[in-house]
Amino acid sequence: MEKTVRLNLKGSPPVEVSAQGLNGFEALKALSTDNMEKMAAIKINGEIKDLSAEINSSAQIEPVYTTSEEGLQIVRHSAAHVMAEAVKDLFPGVKVTIGPAIKDGFYYDFDYERRFEAKDLPDIESKMAEIIDKDLAFIRSEVPREEAIDLFKAQGEPYKVELLEDLSEEKVSIYRQGNFTDLCRGPHVPSTGKIKAFHLTNVAGAYWKGDEHNAMLSRIYGVAFADQESLDAHLKNLEEAKKRDHRLLGRQLDLFTIRDDVGPGMVIFHPNGAMLRHILEEFMIREHLKRGYELAQGPQLLKTELWKKSGHFDHYGEHMYFTSVEDQSYGIKPMNCVAHMLIYSSKLRSYRELPKRYFELGTVHRHERSGVLHGLIRARQFTQDDAHILCTHEQLKGEIKSILDFVRDIMAIFGFDYHLEISTRPTKSIGTDEDWERAIHALIESVEEHNLPYQINEGEGAFYGPKIDVMLKDALERSWQCATIQCDFALPDRFDLTYVGADGEKHRPAMIHRVILGSIERFLGILIEHYAGAFPVWLAPVQSIVLTITDRNIPYGEDLSKTLFGAGIRVETDFRNEKLSFKVREAQMKKIPYMLVVGDKEMETGHVTVRLRDGRNLPSMSPGELIDRIRGESEKRR
Repeated sequence: MEKTVRLNLKGSPPVEVSAQGLNGFEALKALSTDNMEKMAAIKINGEIKDLSAEINSSAQIEPVYTTSEEGLQIVRHSAAHVMAEAVKDLFPGVKVTIGPAIKDGFYYDFDYERRFEAKDLPDIESKMAEIIDKDLAFIRSEVPREEAIDLFKAQGEPYKVELLEDLSEEKVSIYRQGNFTDLCRGPHVPSTGKIKAFHLTNVAGAYWKGDEHNAMLSRIYGVAFADQESLDAHLKNLEEAKKRDHRLLGRQLDLFTIRDDVGPGMVIFHPNGAMLRHILEEFMIREHLKRGYELAQGPQLLKTELWKKSGHFDHYGEHMYFTSVEDQSYGIKPMNCVAHMLIYSSKLRSYRELPKRYFELGTVHRHERSGVLHGLIRARQFTQDDAHILCTHEQLKGEIKSILDFVRDIMAIFGFDYHLEISTRPTKSIGTDEDWERAIHALIESVEEHNLPYQINEGEGAFYGPKIDVMLKDALERSWQCATIQCDFALPDRFDLTYVGADGEKHRPAMIHRVILGSIERFLGILIEHYAGAFPVWLAPVQSIVLTITDRNIPYGEDLSKTLFGAGIRVETDFRNEKLSFKVREAQMKKIPYMLVVGDKEMETGHVTVRLRDGRNLPSMSPGELIDRIRGESEKRR
């Protein structure tokens, strides 16, 4: 009797089909699944497999389409293999290393006699197109590890051999397409023809295994999408992102500089940038105070013994800077939490005092590798809107939910959408399993009771506790991690923090680390790109500029600027003997919201002609009307 298996496809009744020669593709075909041409892979009992994977027993199955996030990752990984084949065809002697899928695209690292350059990319793209047109099948096979080592040794691929020698598995999987063979877990699309839209974007350097002591490789980046329309939209966004690059706009708007003679990752804020930062920080201080936070401030240097007590020395020491003062070792703070622990422990606390919410705009220093530094987004010195909340365990969920409300209110002001990610215990961590389980449970319950969607990132928590990361989405649909909520049951233990409960006994408080904006520098970098430098009126470092038409208009221009300044409006003047059109163009380049033109007519009427940075002209108005308008926009956070 012919063996049959029972297949369950979500949303459809189960079906009995013959097990003879049954694979993922045939299973989906038997179930009359729609859009077979857009299939990337299949889920068999929740595990993603190649469509060619055999099915020998009854299973729950689900199609994975190239248009889905999971499907796109498979398309991109497959595109990386095609790129590696193209590079090997074009550059004899090149050695391949690793080529994963990443957000929006893929990369592959190569070792060659010279560094690859941008001018190489068109030839590689053309060769990739040839391989895709051949519609070569991706063929998976499992072989003994030693056999795979011999295979890659014969091919002159030492990096693959090194990877294999580091593995403990007896068998490994390899994939072939055409003449190219790669060590890979998979899965892949059925054939190269499934890769419909790709583009190679840039070349960078990368150390083998990320270790600066290893060989420098050439990393070629590419992007891939399910269709040309999606690719075109993404490339358009990339071009827009280049125009919005906060480093470019930082120079154009005279906000900040980062100089080699000062040091990488160290930001110098110019007056406009310092004002922008001041406005943001003052706003955040007010928002914290009205929510019951107390201001705190700790020193930049703390004795190394304190960092050992906190656990930072053992678990974060490689990212810290240390110095010696009078033969005593000190650590420059990479985080603000230790001082806040000392504030709490400075006296006996009662349950009636809790929660205690300590807030600090704390400047920290972290030793980031030069290769990951990126303008304001990744710096070595930065300031966090950092807070630590100490509360009873009964108050924990309520505090987390209040923080989520805080995040919602602030992100709405800047027009950011966001989603949440909950990260669980990493391999390198402190604290008991019981503490971690309790903390994770509190975070998940708080989010669920808040009716917010979330995803779990297994093993991605901080070393001292699980966390919620708030992932912002900017005007170009890019994701940024800023706000973080982290439970910590370890530091209260390490610093022996207690409170006297209603029962008269001492109890250990729960603790939450949290930031709303995160790094002020990073958030400013995101804002610059989000707004393309055209900040809303309340946030603009210069809200208005007075432009004179002739020198005889200067006295009126001076009086107008004094009136605006006295009313709290941030104002500049341009009284140069230049054409008005030139002055207006410069002010537009600076993205100043209001350009105030004064000439003979304005002097006679006591009014001002107003031009907006988008080119629109407003009716002539009195200084009082202008002040009311700018104040109104600022109060509404527009």
